[in-house]
Amino acid sequence: MIATQVSPNRYFSYAAFSRVLSVLPALLIAINSAWAASATKGAAEIALYKGPDRQKILLEGARQEGEFILYTSQSWINNVVAKEFEKKYPFLKVSAWRADSEKLLKRVMEESTAGQLKADAVESSYAPIQVLRKEALLQEYYTPEAASYADEVKQTGKIGVYYLGDREIFYGIGFNTQLIPSTEAPKNRLDLLHPRWRGKMSIVGSSTGVRWVGNTLRVMGMEYLEKLSHQNVRLHNLSPNALTNLIIAGEVPLALTITNTNITLAKNKGAPVE
Repeated sequence: MIATQVSPNRYFSYAAFSRVLSVLPALLIAINSAWAASATKGAAEIALYKGPDRQKILLEGARQEGEFILYTSQSWINNVVAKEFEKKYPFLKVSAWRADSEKLLKRVMEESTAGQLKADAVESSYAPIQVLRKEALLQEYYTPEAASYADEVKQTGKIGVYYLGDREIFYGIGFNTQLIPSTEAPKNRLDLLHPRWRGKMSIVGSSTGVRWVGNTLRVMGMEYLEKLSHQNVRLHNLSPNALTNLIIAGEVPLALTITNTNITLAKNKGAPVE
């Protein structure tokens, strides 16, 4: 999810994030505070502005600001997308800070309490974005891109949106092929109940792990989860990417919350994973 941040010390405008990888919606660009303060429109009005000179106003403000501060939970947003954004808007520097969703939310909330919100935009998973919305820390904004998004992946306001979905991540079972032959690996969640996997499975302790448990409860039911709890699944307070590295190293034989992307990239580099 990409959301816009409300700050007492900054004024914001919005511009297209150049459709990098063909998945990104509109993302805000900060306007210089001095420029915005002297403008005839306030921050909220600019955020929801639909006039024909909208893009011109946004780019003028962005040129004056010179910097766009982004908090994100995704490394490819932090690296690939930020660099492509700077290529399209060379007058604007992207200052991206990446952390897992829990740390990101903690930082934003602490900045809010201190009255020193710094981020222009927050890109993270659903849960922290929802918290920021409930805490009234997101600015409603207009973007023509919003019309292309289904209702379930955006939060609409009276005129615009508070956030849009910008990525889909597929999680599954990842394992080390030197420890577990592919022919013997579990193929579905029912296979995980076999005694051979007792004490060999891991799960991340972040919100990703919480969502996995919630999804499993919804799909498989409580009886299944109770049986799985007897398999001594290990909890790791790591990101899925960090847990993938433990699989590669052979420290974790099998994990239930591994992203398809991380495993695919590791496998393409010759890592013994599947």
